[in-house]
Amino acid sequence: MATPTSRIEEHPDLIGMRARYAEASASPTTQGMEALTVLAGIFLLASPWIVGFSQFNSLTVNNFVTGIALAVIGLALAVAFERAYGLSMAVCAIGAWTVISPWLVAGNVDTARTILTNVITGGIVFLLGLALVAIGRRSGKGSRAHKRG
Repeated sequence: MATPTSRIEEHPDLIGMRARYAEASASPTTQGMEALTVLAGIFLLASPWIVGFSQFNSLTVNNFVTGIALAVIGLALAVAFERAYGLSMAVCAIGAWTVISPWLVAGNVDTARTILTNVITGGIVFLLGLALVAIGRRSGKGSRAHKRG
């Protein structure tokens, strides 16, 4: 007796959930947050040279790498929010790391410039991540309410 096989990509709940995330990503607010995430990543990777603390090699490399990661995540969210919304928590983690990194990376890099730059940038990135998580959860909760209604 053969059992019919179905593909997960064709499951109606998955199709509906992706449609809701696609709708959420089409809003100007979400698109703005995605763009700000990319811009924050670009600023973070260039901040050692913009603000003038590139002499601190460990923090320069840290900001460069985390900035690239943040920009790539922002691009992934902008291109396919319905598939990449789970990366919103990574945006929060990068923001939190950016805030504390002047005190944790190797060397004595905790100067006024590095602290101010990383705390402000990290705080903004963390808040952007929380907002993106909220949008993802709101879209997901809509799916449960939609089933009941």
